Amino acid sequence: MAQRNDLPDPPGHDIAAPSTGAEMRAAPRFTLLIRAAKLIVDGREFLCILRDASATGVKIRLFTPIPDHQTLAIELGNGDRHDARLVWTTGDHAGLQFLEEVDVQRLIDEHDGPYPRRQVRLRLVLDAVLHSGGESVHVQFHDISQQGACIECEKWLMVHELVRLDTGVMQPIYAKVRWRNHPRYGLVFEQTFKLDELARISAPLQLSQALAEAARRKGRPG
Repeated sequence: MAQRNDLPDPPGHDIAAPSTGAEMRAAPRFTLLIRAAKLIVDGREFLCILRDASATGVKIRLFTPIPDHQTLAIELGNGDRHDARLVWTTGDHAGLQFLEEVDVQRLIDEHDGPYPRRQVRLRLVLDAVLHSGGESVHVQFHDISQQGACIECEKWLMVHELVRLDTGVMQPIYAKVRWRNHPRYGLVFEQTFKLDELARISAPLQLSQALAEAARRKGRPG
């Protein structure tokens, strides 16, 4: 999608720039400092940070360029999701306009929702090798957050067991098993990720898959 910087509020303003005139630009504006969220791009999930928001739009900090897409949405840590469209991008920031007005207080608070006050979890497909009890087995990540992950593993693991995960895209991860519902296991990392660290690790994985899907769409007969 072509970048757009020709709207009433230019990049660098504190809010995503709505394109429907003065009434939307007059919507109350709030500053959200370091509020983690997910940018959903055709189903692929990317970490982002909400900066300025109103009932009609939001400015976000990105960790990777937004690929060509058909749909966009912002999802909060509590599970609330808001469909949006890209208005402008500049550097590592972007402005989005919500397709429907949102409750800004709920956007700021995040106490309500399906998962109140839960850390943002990225759904992603990532293969790894798990080392446990002298054995090495293949596992697959289903989601990851700054503090833990959900994996699928054919080997039976014990709750509170310490394991090591080698992914090939990050340093070895040491984690303890928090819960199990074989073959799925919840892990708590011994050392948590910083938000930007996790974003920069996960973004290339999601971006490469999103770009491949966009290329397939373009090559598909009309």
